[in-house]
Amino acid sequence: MAVEVSVIATSSLGDRSYLASDGTVAIVVDPQRDIDRILYLAGEKGVRVTHVVETHIHNDYVSGGLELARLTGARYLVAADDEVDFDRTPVADGDTVPVSGALRLRVLATPGHTFHHLSYVLDEADDAGWRPVGVFTGGSLLFGTTGRTDLLGGQHAHELAHHQHASARRLADLLPDGAEVWPTHGFGSFCSASQSDAPESTIGREKRANPVLRLAADEFVTETLAGLDAYPAYYAHMGVANLAGPAPVDLTPVARADAAELRERIAAGQWVVDLRHRKAYATSHLAGTVALGLDGPMSTWLGWLIDWGAPLTLLAETEEQVADAQRELVRIGIDRPAAQATGDPDRWSTEPGQLRELRMADFPALAAARAGDTPAGLPAPDVVLDVRMTNEWTAGHVEGAVHIPLPDLPGRLAEVPAGTVWVHCGSGYRATAAASLLANAGREVVVIDDKFGRAEAAGVAMSPGDA
Repeated sequence: MAVEVSVIATSSLGDRSYLASDGTVAIVVDPQRDIDRILYLAGEKGVRVTHVVETHIHNDYVSGGLELARLTGARYLVAADDEVDFDRTPVADGDTVPVSGALRLRVLATPGHTFHHLSYVLDEADDAGWRPVGVFTGGSLLFGTTGRTDLLGGQHAHELAHHQHASARRLADLLPDGAEVWPTHGFGSFCSASQSDAPESTIGREKRANPVLRLAADEFVTETLAGLDAYPAYYAHMGVANLAGPAPVDLTPVARADAAELRERIAAGQWVVDLRHRKAYATSHLAGTVALGLDGPMSTWLGWLIDWGAPLTLLAETEEQVADAQRELVRIGIDRPAAQATGDPDRWSTEPGQLRELRMADFPALAAARAGDTPAGLPAPDVVLDVRMTNEWTAGHVEGAVHIPLPDLPGRLAEVPAGTVWVHCGSGYRATAAASLLANAGREVVVIDDKFGRAEAAGVAMSPGDA
């Protein structure tokens, strides 16, 4: 049987894991922490996992590799130069790992995303010997870009960017144009230096489209470093957990909280997160909660905003939604929420005054309000607050807007000028989260629930930014 490579996507974090098999045995590459998905896929395909491999010590999620190897009896391949606190099979540049009579892995050192980063060439046996099918590139060569080089500290970013350029060139030189490229990052992950919409790629396509294979080293380094923006604060905890050896996950339901307990948790300043869609949140929500809907990258923004280790309570319409949130959160090391509640806001309050609405508008409404014709039912804007990231802001922004990226807002609420705040982001998701934080601080706020690309056409005066 020909080799089959299956993708296990984690779209909320912008990552992919892989299961490659010959129909009998399988290799798993860069597994996320909730390994039940992988065990189910292996069982569905009737294959036995014999090798689990890590391309690098991950900074954006907690790995499930150690637990998967323990449960399956697989060999756990980790870079020999990474000083980990658990037993593994150390591998290094030039190693060849037999998997079966039909499959083998070749280990290539591809530093750049990290110092000890490895890529794994997947070879398939044919009549002429061994043929490279593709390469698992982790955070090295991505679709149209590369992994970012500053996650080990800004002081290493320049050196690692040079390594990243050399590593990508090495892969392109060693592999045929038809070889598949299977990266871990790059599908919305903050581990990626930039973003690409490509669903798949080959070495040949990357030679044509990827700046790392088209630019000279110094030019690539300059361009890459200039494009780097902030990355989630929780990344600081991921590498530590992965070096130590993550514990198994516990996805059993957490304790239920009644309305009185929710009131006490909010009064104590704890994080109570409403997972419903922002439009449902706007219609009615429990005062003091934070809006981070499951329809967006909830775990990324929550992990970035919350004080690490702080008690967390989840609110949702159904128990299934709470379970989905738990699964997302364990991937970034938030293991056990303190409590949960399901249903609708009427069940979460003990008196009407505890429920609140959130007003919403769009960019045409902002244009009208700035022209002196504020739509009925909305307060006039005294402040327009942009909570997008810095790279988004510098590419162009609303004229006269105040810029505070969402991750910075909890610590900079006092910097938001007085008056009614109309807040926007790129779509409405982050703006709703920001509005909930502002409302909790006693501010009058309106969410611009609209795509930023519509602002100029709606008549909103724009500044070209600093780009």
